[in-house]
Amino acid sequence: MKSSRAIIGSALAGLAAACAVSAANAADKTDKTEPCYGIAKAGQNDCGTDRHSCAGLSTRDRDPSDWKYVPKGTCEKLGGKLAPPGAAGGKAPPPQGK
Repeated sequence: MKSSRAIIGSALAGLAAACAVSAANAADKTDKTEPCYGIAKAGQNDCGTDRHSCAGLSTRDRDPSDWKYVPKGTCEKLGGKLAPPGAAGGKAPPPQGK
């Protein structure tokens, strides 16, 4: 029984470390990237929209309301838009967590 507790403890510690690294990468990502609408393949979007609440849930390729992070300055070269359809002012909302 002690070995199973050690395994569970190790798994939880690994999960906590992975979450911490993920949060650090997300903060760094928003400084060098921008959301680009209309370029994500089905299942490869980076965040939720008004139709779904999580990354990876898009169901259509190049859906105009789904977005993916791309390096700053490359979105329009890839055929995407910097704002979601119908956005006022032509700017995307800030990434979640900011």
